[in-house]
Amino acid sequence: MIGLRAPVQRVARTAWRASGHAAGERAIPEETAVAFTYNGVSYAVMMATPRDLEDFAVGFSLTERVIALPSELESLEIVDEEIGIQLRMRLAEPRAREVAARRRHLAGPTGCGLCGIETLAEAMRPAPVVGEGLRFTFDDVMRATRSLASLQEINRETRAVHAAAFWQPARGVVALREDVGRHNALDKLAGALANESVSGASGIVVLTSRVSVEMVQKAAAIGAGVVVAVSAPTALAMRTAEAAGITLAAIARDDGFEVFTHPHRIVEERAAHVA
Repeated sequence: MIGLRAPVQRVARTAWRASGHAAGERAIPEETAVAFTYNGVSYAVMMATPRDLEDFAVGFSLTERVIALPSELESLEIVDEEIGIQLRMRLAEPRAREVAARRRHLAGPTGCGLCGIETLAEAMRPAPVVGEGLRFTFDDVMRATRSLASLQEINRETRAVHAAAFWQPARGVVALREDVGRHNALDKLAGALANESVSGASGIVVLTSRVSVEMVQKAAAIGAGVVVAVSAPTALAMRTAEAAGITLAAIARDDGFEVFTHPHRIVEERAAHVA
């Protein structure tokens, strides 16, 4: 990873205000093309923040169902090139043959989680149904959402990136990942959890973005029973969460939140159990 650009750059800018204008500097997030290749075959290109790339490789591979387990990735090489970064992965058999048989190309701008998908069936693939998992109190959800701001290092500097975090009652935030793309942030979180063998059923996924259908699909791949977001879900995301058994809470603010699907996991007193 030597030579990768820093995730935050400081650039010159001129600020115009009602009182006049002045020269100065501004911190802005870096963005670069990240290519995913499996056994020498190009699979996808995403625009992303060049940070936590190991997590990105594992998480994307899991949430896009390229692999079912991290152990199916035999190796990962991060190659920094002039025009972007390659994540060169080798898959174990028989997974390698399966991926070669359904090879597709995905190339899209930041924030586009379905760009390049070739069929309607791919876009509308059903999300895995999650297990019952834990139940959480109102205070749990509020603590989870309030805990993110102080941990968002890149956003604190730039005010321009999304975050995806995983919160547990006993440990608080166990992982948080940031990226210019909300889908990328969630993929990086998925990789971080997989690399640490953390079950998605053991906590809450917290998102600093809106919830679209592909975000629900990725959360289901993680096995998350509860997803909380600061913005509203789309109607399709809500229907997908309902079908996947996910408790979807959104519009999280300082004074509360709204629950759209499977409200039974939000309780007055904790009665935690894992199905």
